[in-house]
Amino acid sequence: MDTKQHIEKTEALIDALRATCSAYGLSGDSSEYKIIVQVFLYKYLNDKFGYEVKRADTDYRDRLRNAEHWEDAYKELTDDEREDLQDFVPEAPRMKPEFLIASLYNRMAEDGFAGTFDDTMVSLGQANADRYSIKTSGKSNVALFEAITTNVTDVDKRDDFAKALVNKLITFNFEEVFDQKYDFFATVFEYLIADYNKNGGGKYAEYFTPHAVATVMARLLVDEKEELKSITCCDPSAGTGTLLMALAHQIGEDRCTIYSQDQSQKSTTMLRLNLILNNLVHSLPNVVQGDSLISWGHAGKNGEMKEQFDYVVSNPPFNVDFSESVTHKAFQNTDRFFAGVPNIPNKKKESMAIYQCFLQHILYILKPTGKAAVVVPTGFLTASSGIPLKIKQRIIDEGWLRGVVSMPSNIFANTGTNVSVIFIDKSNTDGEIILIDASKLGEKVKIDNNQKTVLRDFEIEQIIDTFKRQKEVDDFSKVVTFDDIKQKKYSLSAGQYFDIKIEYVDISEEEFNSRMAEHKQKLNEMFAESHELEKEIMEQLGKLRFEK
Repeated sequence: MDTKQHIEKTEALIDALRATCSAYGLSGDSSEYKIIVQVFLYKYLNDKFGYEVKRADTDYRDRLRNAEHWEDAYKELTDDEREDLQDFVPEAPRMKPEFLIASLYNRMAEDGFAGTFDDTMVSLGQANADRYSIKTSGKSNVALFEAITTNVTDVDKRDDFAKALVNKLITFNFEEVFDQKYDFFATVFEYLIADYNKNGGGKYAEYFTPHAVATVMARLLVDEKEELKSITCCDPSAGTGTLLMALAHQIGEDRCTIYSQDQSQKSTTMLRLNLILNNLVHSLPNVVQGDSLISWGHAGKNGEMKEQFDYVVSNPPFNVDFSESVTHKAFQNTDRFFAGVPNIPNKKKESMAIYQCFLQHILYILKPTGKAAVVVPTGFLTASSGIPLKIKQRIIDEGWLRGVVSMPSNIFANTGTNVSVIFIDKSNTDGEIILIDASKLGEKVKIDNNQKTVLRDFEIEQIIDTFKRQKEVDDFSKVVTFDDIKQKKYSLSAGQYFDIKIEYVDISEEEFNSRMAEHKQKLNEMFAESHELEKEIMEQLGKLRFEK
């Protein structure tokens, strides 16, 4: 079976889980995404365990491989043998025989199966708490699994609901695709969460960054020729982790450690799944659920947080109500928020430009040699006053800017805000900046009643090649210096640096005179029409009379 077929079968599994939720009245319910994500993850861990134990170099490998059902052979091992086997598969979850899907399938005829199903998943999570748990900014653990059949309000239907879920899981196996890693599961993950991003709109962190944008950011940040190891990567508004996954893939999952934070419970749940699917389990202890601006989960023992990370990527929220948050004492840190905190709008609090705080925070936590790529509203590029100007002045005066790419409109299907990506390099030694206007690129497509612009592969390569080679292309890119930007009052818009060209055309004297005569005639006609209109207006005004 090829990759395409595996993806189709996996998507069919996701659709089947959604259909099951719908059949039991959970479609569109707030619990739906939790159920589908948890059940999908349970399936993944089950198959991951089977994959690892059957290929491990142990005395039990042949017994497991040659068995008609490896689950039965695993159950027949003694407790000591299973414990010994576990030591040989550090990448696999800890699995007791009763945790396996096959075991649940064989118990479906028992009374109270819904309870058995929930207990199994919760126990599996507890057995792997040290490996898969994440924390809140308040240091509380967020368990891997929780009871899900209780979301069905009709108690008499819970057993059938659990049986329906297990029946969907038993018919498919992930084992053949584990070697494919990122490319496979990136596609699957996007499909898995698609429905949960449609209704997020502008809500904080409920939507993911398009893969085209994530790819551009990752490839422009990471020098492919550079030997990287023990790299720290961070996203303080991580969402579901699209940017971090692209960055980790570019660096190498085994050469970097991810640090993330997001205040959304939903997004953090998705992020954990994303890390597990992409062989980044070692970074799970660094996933924090909470407000990055108020309670930074990656501060040091003494509360310090400055200059920690090699790479930072982020698509921070633009217009979100943070009115309650910004009164916190954390925002009084003038080193961290050097440019200030945006005002709270009187009427539309949700239009608060909170991205300005995130951008300052990113500059604060970036190492002196660090690099960052941050999505900002395109209006930030030309802002000539207030906090945006102060931030740009800091970036330019310190010599930190590497480049800017202005993206096409509607590159995010659920927000009309035009966006650009600014690239920070605190060690920008050559002092040149590439400004790219990619706003005219992309293909217009319609997705669920929303018009979206999608960057095609060749356009992605065009942006990356132009940026890396610092090529100047008419009406597309311009290489400037920090002094050039200062002279333009800190504008970062490529269009303001493009040369104004006057096109000269060789024509004869006769042709010149003919064209001038045509222009004069047209002007005379327009003037005559204007005089007639002027006369008519005056006549109408003359007819007006005052009436008591």
